[in-house]
Amino acid sequence: MIILAATPIGNLRDASPRLVDALESATLIASEDTRTTQRLLHALGVANRPRLVALHDHNEKQRAGELAERAAAEDILVLSDAGMPTVSDPGYGLVAAAVAQGVAVTVIPGPSAVVTALAVAGLPTDRFTFEGFLPRKPGERRSALGALASEPRTMVFFEAPSRLAATLHDMAGAFGDDRPAAVCRELTKLHEEVVRDGLAALAVWADQGVRGEIVVVVGGATARSVSEEDAVAQVLALVGDGIRLKDAAAEVAGQTGRRSRDLYQAALAARGAPAVSP
Repeated sequence: MIILAATPIGNLRDASPRLVDALESATLIASEDTRTTQRLLHALGVANRPRLVALHDHNEKQRAGELAERAAAEDILVLSDAGMPTVSDPGYGLVAAAVAQGVAVTVIPGPSAVVTALAVAGLPTDRFTFEGFLPRKPGERRSALGALASEPRTMVFFEAPSRLAATLHDMAGAFGDDRPAAVCRELTKLHEEVVRDGLAALAVWADQGVRGEIVVVVGGATARSVSEEDAVAQVLALVGDGIRLKDAAAEVAGQTGRRSRDLYQAALAARGAPAVSP
C-alpha cells in the first residue's frame, strides 16, 4: 500500500510513535528530498536504512504510475519535507495513480502547518478554506485575491518570506486595510511568532523584513465589508490584467454584492472617462 506520513514541521518531538515505527520498518521511502529524510532518520535515532527514492514536483508525473504499481507488492512510505504529503507538497499524483490502480492508501496523521496556524491565529475556526501559495506574478496574485474578496470563511495561505510584504499589501488592497489577519512564523520552532493585526498594519510590519516559514491566516468577509473604493480598485486591477471593464465589473460585483453598473461607472470615472452605458 501507499502510506502517507506526516513529519514534524519544526519541533522533532512532534514525531509520533507511529511515524518512528514506520520509519524503523520501511523498506522503501518516496520522499520530497532524500537528504532531508536521511537527516530525519538520524535525528530520530532510527537505525533502519531503507531504500530512498525522490518524489518531488519535477518528477511526480513520471514516477507516480511506476511507484503505484510497485506499491501493489510492497509498502511505500511517502514523506514530504515537513507536514502532510499532498498538502501543498508532492504526493497527490501518486495517490491518484494508486487509486486508479486499486492500490490501498492509508495515512499516519501528524503535524500540519495549516491547522496549527488556524488554531493560534485567533480568528474563527468553524469554517475555513486553505488557499496554499498565491501566484508569484503581482497581476495574477491580485486577481486571485480579488476573487476571494467576499469569501466568508477564514482563509489560510502559505507564503515565502521574500514575498510576504508584497502579498500583505495586495491583500489589504483586495480585502480592506482593517481586515483582521495573523502572520504565523516558524511554528513549533524556537523562534515561533504570531503577529495579529489588520492587513495594512501587518504589511507595514513585514516591510522591515521577515524570515522563516510563513503561514498567513485572514478573517473572512462580512456583509458589505468591501467598500466601493476598494471594489473599484479591484475592478481596475482586473482591467490592468487584461480583462474587459464590463467583465471585471461583473466579476467584482458578484464577489462583493455591489451593483455591476455602479462599479462600471465608478471605474470609468476613476479613469477619467465619461460615463456611458455598459
